[in-house]
Amino acid sequence: MNGAAALAPLEVEGRLDRLRALFDRAGADGRPVDGLLVTNATSIRWLSGFTGSAGLLLVTGDRALLTTDGRYRAQAFEQLSAVGVDADIEIRIGGVHAQREALVAESGAIRSFGLEADHVTWSAQRSWDDLFVGIELLPTRGLVEGLRMAKDAGEVARMERAAAIADEALADVLPLLAVAGRGAGGTLTESRFAAALDHAMRERGAEDRAFETIVASGENSAKPHARPGVRPIGVGDPVVVDFGAVFDGYRSDMTRTFWVGGTPSGGMAEVFAVVAASQRAGVDAVAPGAVAGSVDQVCREVIASSGWADRFEHGTGHGVGLEIHEGPSVGPGSTAILVPGTVVTVEPGVYLPGTGGVRIEDTLVVTENGSRSLTQFPKEVAV
Repeated sequence: MNGAAALAPLEVEGRLDRLRALFDRAGADGRPVDGLLVTNATSIRWLSGFTGSAGLLLVTGDRALLTTDGRYRAQAFEQLSAVGVDADIEIRIGGVHAQREALVAESGAIRSFGLEADHVTWSAQRSWDDLFVGIELLPTRGLVEGLRMAKDAGEVARMERAAAIADEALADVLPLLAVAGRGAGGTLTESRFAAALDHAMRERGAEDRAFETIVASGENSAKPHARPGVRPIGVGDPVVVDFGAVFDGYRSDMTRTFWVGGTPSGGMAEVFAVVAASQRAGVDAVAPGAVAGSVDQVCREVIASSGWADRFEHGTGHGVGLEIHEGPSVGPGSTAILVPGTVVTVEPGVYLPGTGGVRIEDTLVVTENGSRSLTQFPKEVAV
């Protein structure tokens, strides 16, 4: 597959100014700040292009300073230059003490700055308070994360590539389930199938799996986040496969549920049909201006009408991007408004303990007129 260079570029330039525009009411109590100390590695990457595991980014009204250690000297300069923000962000390289000195010097003219309350521990807050003498530190929540919710064309393209890799990898390994359905080919366990799928994603160009791959068969499929184990997969088993790939940092997420060795019958046939109907209704509800909680409600109503309201035990979905779980939440009571560029999952499920479960999931990007699925693998049940 072609590399990231063949995709639309990431629109990193301008993100700092979008963040600065929030400073007037950035504090958790609505108070203004003069700057923000970004400590979350994912948000640092989104704002600057820097992917190192150690770094701090101080953003003020007219300046920005990235500090990191000597391991990332060349990488930091190369990555910021590659996305076009090297003229907007100063880089300082050094040990912990040198980095802190640089941050203190950069903050000398400001009266207050924000700390990311969701990413700074109590002890770290105390350390920063001791370091920045005379500067008021205010808690902030979701400033960068809120900006990250609407993806640009380059971000969507990378997520679509990740989804295509996952689609192709599943097609590569699905014959293993078909062989198990014929009672041939030796023992196929959940963990063996998961390992084959993870390897296929790597072979297709994934940097990594988006999260720990879920393969749950038989009665294990009634556990929404079961970990693949030594259970053999055999004829008459439902098999939930929930997985994703990473491409250039961006993630995909998809779930398909299969029936090994034919088609489901009896109660499980009804479960498959109801979950499929619920998922179609949720996908249809994803559109610009929709309230995320209403997408969840649509899916939940379909399942409740079939008598399984108490067997749908999780939210309908979540945002996806550089992280597998981002805003917005697509669950009960979520007030987030979907806008073009928002990427969310729709993944209703029904789980019958001791019998089995079904979940179907797609990742969708909101468009100007509706939505488009990034995950394309067919939803045929029988293998």
